[in-house]
Amino acid sequence: MLILWFLACAPLHITAKLITGRSAWPRRFLRVGARIVGMRTSVDGVPIRGHTLLIANHSSWLDILILAGSTDCAFVAKDSLGHPLLHWLADQNRTVYVKRTHVKGAKDQAIALARALEGDKPVAVFPEGTTGPGTHLLPFRSTLLEAANYAAKDVEIRPAAIDYGAAAAEVGWWEESGKDNVLRVLGRRGVVPVTVHLLPALDRAGDRKQLAHAARDAIAARLGFNLSGHSPIGSGE
Repeated sequence: MLILWFLACAPLHITAKLITGRSAWPRRFLRVGARIVGMRTSVDGVPIRGHTLLIANHSSWLDILILAGSTDCAFVAKDSLGHPLLHWLADQNRTVYVKRTHVKGAKDQAIALARALEGDKPVAVFPEGTTGPGTHLLPFRSTLLEAANYAAKDVEIRPAAIDYGAAAAEVGWWEESGKDNVLRVLGRRGVVPVTVHLLPALDRAGDRKQLAHAARDAIAARLGFNLSGHSPIGSGE
């Protein structure tokens, strides 16, 4: 079903880009794709506007389909996604690429993200840096949150809590190969109600570490996670 949906969307997307320079098909593809794999997404909170940096929890590859399909956001991703088709797909949704192993280039990464935030499309980051188990949050890295200070326009920073409810651990991608996780998730029966909680904008008066703390606290509170015992900020900031 996903392959057929892609084959239907791709020519329409390419045609729209050639004629108008813009296309709404990436969001449509992702939104319907989430539904095809069994996700039933709802959104609560004030709608996202342009020039918004979304800070979201990350427990599954499904997060991409769900968050972009519901908010039309782009994402920040590492510059080596693997297969060229993955790169092409990411490009269609205006992905911002960074070299996460390039520590000395942290400022350049933040500036690149800031330039993207000056456009009309919200941009989402997963500050955990990888997928987690779904039952608690991993440490948040704060480096990219500096982007709001480099952006020329008034950028909002808003936490977004992706809530899989009782299925959080089941869809979580943790200590499992990508192939095994994809096959397991696609092979499950039934549907999963998912809520994207768009939380209030953060006070930007603090530094990037304070913003990371505040975002993590807000997301954990909305998901009902206990943060004790889990470091809020990672070493690779």
